[in-house]
Amino acid sequence: MPPRLWDISQTLRPALPVWPGDTAFSHRPRWSMADGSPVNVAAFETTVHAGAHADAPLHYHADGASAAEVGLDAYIGPCVVVDATGCGPLIDRDFVERVLPTSEARVLFRTFTRFPVDAWPDSFTAVEAGAIAYLASRGVVLIGVDAPSLDPQASKTMDAHKAVLAADMRVLEGLVLDDVPPGRYELIALPLKLEDLDASPVRAVLRELQGS
Repeated sequence: MPPRLWDISQTLRPALPVWPGDTAFSHRPRWSMADGSPVNVAAFETTVHAGAHADAPLHYHADGASAAEVGLDAYIGPCVVVDATGCGPLIDRDFVERVLPTSEARVLFRTFTRFPVDAWPDSFTAVEAGAIAYLASRGVVLIGVDAPSLDPQASKTMDAHKAVLAADMRVLEGLVLDDVPPGRYELIALPLKLEDLDASPVRAVLRELQGS
């Protein structure tokens, strides 16, 4: 039997909630079989932070690497999914130390009891900069969350993103982890090769580890 897959991506669609003021998802036909074309061809527009997405360093540093320039190794490999639904407004270092007894290169935090598919959340669980620094000290190369951002929505200092930058870690945001039991998996979540852009939507999946 092939390993089980969990699709942890959001569906990109016109009703997809996006960061307040950002570009909503829309699409339109360019050519249509209904109009006599031999094929259907569509175009779409959206923010590069739509749904499940990978922040590139360019998002939080003017000279950072774009989505096309980041290495891919961090986005593929073993990971651990951590249940952080009881953390309140912030995942802090003390929590991470308690729940992560072994070293993992990639850590995904589930913070929503049920992911808000149809509405932008008024508040969500962010990640403390100290927790990110601690993860980096443990060899973590990627942090993922189901929240829209590592930082609180009202943050002007972007402390968590600055901590990620200092550690040269990669970031996934907007994941859907509702149906994924806590534990170890293989993560596959490649960003598109988008030149000069600060993020990329991803089709993020978790694959059951062989022998687990």
